[in-house]
Amino acid sequence: MNTEQIAPALESVRDAVESYPSAALFELHREGYQSLFEILLACIISVRTLEKDTLAVSRRLFAVARTPAELSALSDDELLPLLEGSTFPEPKVGQLKGIAEYAERDFAGALPADYDTLLRLHGVGPKCASLAIGVATGETPHTPVDTHVHRVANRWGIVATKTPEKTMDALDAVLQPAERIEINRLLVPFGKYICTGGTLPPRCSTCPLREVCDRVGVTRSR
Repeated sequence: MNTEQIAPALESVRDAVESYPSAALFELHREGYQSLFEILLACIISVRTLEKDTLAVSRRLFAVARTPAELSALSDDELLPLLEGSTFPEPKVGQLKGIAEYAERDFAGALPADYDTLLRLHGVGPKCASLAIGVATGETPHTPVDTHVHRVANRWGIVATKTPEKTMDALDAVLQPAERIEINRLLVPFGKYICTGGTLPPRCSTCPLREVCDRVGVTRSR
């Protein structure tokens, strides 16, 4: 697949994943949790946590605290039970409180959609920063790359990279800011349910991109 084929490929993927669940942060945004603060908290919650648990924990937290002021008012003992179900909830208490206090202290409660600013926050890495900005604003300075985006982009042949970080750089070079968040929104469910990895072969026989995909590294398929 060449770079000119990315846009039509994403159109085909959009149709293919329509019946599958959206990734947790996009689902939360659809439900009305749309501030950068809320999305960033949900991203922290999601680290090493199943999608269904990310949704449940985020909804429970946001029923109590949706703003930096509301979260800062909670004690650690009050916050910890709200994070039960998320992996490693204890350190996440400090991370979430730190984000809330930083937003209150330095930005009057409104986090800026600035990548470098978010990276200064404890617990926020490149994927969370770019994903939170993209979900909250509709575009992002860098492509959020998880295991699905990394695998599918390499399998298509639009990048040839060994790490998600290198995949981010390669995709940034060929995608516009709005496309960077859209490719994440689409390729996560596409990679989870269709262009699968690990011990589960991809569904190449019914894939809408079977005529243009390079199938890099694919040795068996369904």
